Amino acid sequence: MDVEARNKQAAPARRGNKAMHQLLVALNCGMLALGAIGGPLISRLYYGKGGHRQWLSAWLETAGWPLLLVPVAASYLARRARDGRGAPLLLAPPRILLAAAGLGLATGADDFVYAYGLAYLPVSTSAILISTQLAFTVFFAFLVVRQRLTAASVNAVALLTVGAVVLGLHVSSDRPAGVTRGQYWLGFVLTLGAAALYGLILPLVELAYKRAAGGGRAVTYALVMEMQLVMGFFATAFCTVGMIVNKDFQAIPREARHYQLGETRYYTVLVSAAVLWQFFFLGAVGVIFCVHTLLAGILIAVFIPVTEVAAVIFLHERFSSEKGVALVLSLWGLASYSYGEWSEAKAKKKMEANGEAQQAS
Repeated sequence: MDVEARNKQAAPARRGNKAMHQLLVALNCGMLALGAIGGPLISRLYYGKGGHRQWLSAWLETAGWPLLLVPVAASYLARRARDGRGAPLLLAPPRILLAAAGLGLATGADDFVYAYGLAYLPVSTSAILISTQLAFTVFFAFLVVRQRLTAASVNAVALLTVGAVVLGLHVSSDRPAGVTRGQYWLGFVLTLGAAALYGLILPLVELAYKRAAGGGRAVTYALVMEMQLVMGFFATAFCTVGMIVNKDFQAIPREARHYQLGETRYYTVLVSAAVLWQFFFLGAVGVIFCVHTLLAGILIAVFIPVTEVAAVIFLHERFSSEKGVALVLSLWGLASYSYGEWSEAKAKKKMEANGEAQQAS
C-alpha cells in the first residue's frame, strides 16, 4: 500500500516535469529553426545587396547576447526573492564560466571563418561544405561525450548528408563572378574548417553541462542561458577586436549610404541578423541541454535545404529539382531519427512500467 501511494503521488510530478521538458524542447527547436533559416538568409541579403565586411558579418552573428540579460536577471531576482541575500549571482560555477569563455572565443573564430568563406563561395557549395558539420558533430560527439549511435541516427546522418550534397549538383559555373581562383579555394578551405570547428564546439558544450552536473549542481535552463550569455560576450569581444583592427566600425555609415536597399533597411538588416543568429545559438545549446548534441546537429542539417527553399521564396533565387530532392531527403532523415527516438522512448517506458509493476507486487 505504501509503495502504491508513493507511486500515485509521484505520477503527477513526473507528468508535470515531462510536460515542461517537452515545452522546452519545442521552444528551443523553434528558436533553432528560426535562427538556422533566418540567419543565413539575412547574411545572404547583407552580402547580396552591397555589404562586404566579413568582420562585421561575423560580429553580427554574435552580437545578440545582450538579449539574454533580461531572462538571466529575472532568474537572479527570483532566486533573491526565494533565498534572500544569500542567493548566488550566477548558477554556473567558475570553472564552467571559464569553459564558456573559451567556447565563446572559439565560436567567435568560427563565425569569422564562416563569414569569410561565405563571401567567396556560391550558395550551393557553401551548403555542401556546411553540411559536413553533421559528420564532424557525430564524430566528435562519439569521442567527447560518448554519444551512443543507433541504426536510426546513422541512417538519418547518411540521408541528411546526401541531401545536402545534392544541393551542389546543379552548379554549372561554381566560381562566382569577380572571385579569383585563389579566393575561391580560400573560401572552400575556410568554410570546411568552420564546419569542423562548430562540429567540435557542440559536443564540448554538452561536456560542459556534464562537468557542471558532476560538481553537484543542478543543470537548469537558467544555467544554460548564463553559459550562452558568457559565450556570446566573449565571441563578440573576439569579433570586436577584428572590427577595430579592420576599421569596420568607421566604415558602417559609408557602407549604409551605398547599400542597395537604402540606409534605413541597411541598419534593419544588421539588427535582424544579430537577433536571428542569437536565436540560432540559444536554440542549439538549448537542444543540447534538453536532448543531446546529435539532435542539434541533425536539426541544423535539416534546415540547410529548408533555407534554400526559403531563399527561393524571400530572395527570389531559382528553385531547382536538386533542391527539391535535397529537401525530401532531409525530411526523410528527420523522420527516420524521430521514429528511432520514439521507438526507443516507447521501449524505455514499457521497461519502467514493468519495473513499477514488479515493485508494487
